[in-house]
Amino acid sequence: MRVGTGEAERLFGRGGPEDWVEWDRRVRGEEWYRPDDHGVAWEHGAGARVLAALDSGEAVSDAGLAVVLCRRDGRIRRRALERAAGRPALLPLVVVRCTDWAGPVRERARELLVEALDAEAAVRLASLVLRLADRQRGDFALGLLERVLRREGPGALLASGDRTARRFAYRLAVADGRLSAVELARAAARDDDAVVQGMCADAAAAAMTDADAVDVVDLLLGARAPQVRAAGVTGLRRLGRLERAEEFLADRSALVRACARYVVRQLGGDPLPWYRARCADPAPPVGAPIGLAECGQRADAGLLWPLLDHPEAGVRARAVAGLRTLDVTDVPRVRRLLDDPAPGVVREATLALLPSAEALPEEWLLRRLSADRRQCERVSAWRLLDARDEPTRLRAAVTLLECGDGDADGDRDGYGGVRLRARAEPVVRRVLRWGARDRSAPEVAGLLERARLLLDAPD
Repeated sequence: MRVGTGEAERLFGRGGPEDWVEWDRRVRGEEWYRPDDHGVAWEHGAGARVLAALDSGEAVSDAGLAVVLCRRDGRIRRRALERAAGRPALLPLVVVRCTDWAGPVRERARELLVEALDAEAAVRLASLVLRLADRQRGDFALGLLERVLRREGPGALLASGDRTARRFAYRLAVADGRLSAVELARAAARDDDAVVQGMCADAAAAAMTDADAVDVVDLLLGARAPQVRAAGVTGLRRLGRLERAEEFLADRSALVRACARYVVRQLGGDPLPWYRARCADPAPPVGAPIGLAECGQRADAGLLWPLLDHPEAGVRARAVAGLRTLDVTDVPRVRRLLDDPAPGVVREATLALLPSAEALPEEWLLRRLSADRRQCERVSAWRLLDARDEPTRLRAAVTLLECGDGDADGDRDGYGGVRLRARAEPVVRRVLRWGARDRSAPEVAGLLERARLLLDAPD
């Protein structure tokens, strides 16, 4: 679409930071690359009328100025800036011109921005200023934005939908001490950005007093983000609440569990007996088995083996993870979990069996690559076969290529979202290109011939 006043009008209503930067690029690009078309239209059409109005002092629309503010000729941009004063709709382009390569254009744009940037405009333009901050000469607008927000307060920018702007606002608010510990804890618990969560959680923990410590810690403990809950757990030490800290010994996050063990020990408790008692319970907390492994001994594996048959999938999965953490693996007992109905359990069992992959029957694993098997079972079989020697890996790759990707609704492998075929192809192509150690063996030669047909690879 050609740039013009109609498109500029639409940009005023919905333009974001990237839209304004792209507009500036496109106006200049069309003028540069279409000299016989766009350039002629400019000189003899609407563009000429805008330029004439600039010279005569006649009224010029915001849309017309939006085009000439981005023209390739710096003298035209400078003249257009004189008419941009007092026009809020054009402030985004004034910000863009603050980074202009031409000194006179840049200096005039900065003068206009200093005059126009109040608290409301700062909130509206913050995302664009931050987007341009990494440009050469982008530091002026950033410094001005910071000064205005420090003077007026970040205000509505703390609730901005732009993550970068929200981080900037919270960073200023924390540095200036504008938010109470309770407000910081609430922000840490509610915001969906990890940077804001960590910044506010640390600031809340540092700013809380004896009067608000309970409220701050409760807010942090109720957060979904592990780093925020961890800050809340650490705050329990100051409150001396041993029993409350013990509740987080079985948290789903390893970070929170580690903080809870530290606090329990600092308050005179011992997490190991707590874990052992919970794992012996018929209904242990989901995180108790892995927590026991993180601070226990290999002898504690005796408490984890019965949990492999627990009715709750989360407990089974973390029991397998705990046994792997303790470096205790019984191949036959863990192998049966490769058929567990829960994909999470299959995944943990696969990780536990990887060091012992050679002990599993190869033909049994190859059959599990079949397209009619569950995707988690196929991924498990591939990972275990891929951990073996080169001929086995080649057999598995060719088998997988012959089986295809399986169910279209389950073609992702759960270990990073890559299709299984995309994992098998490089194995085959590498052998086709560089050869195998025993390429002359009849079986390997047959596998390579099948692979060429499957991949339509040249000889």
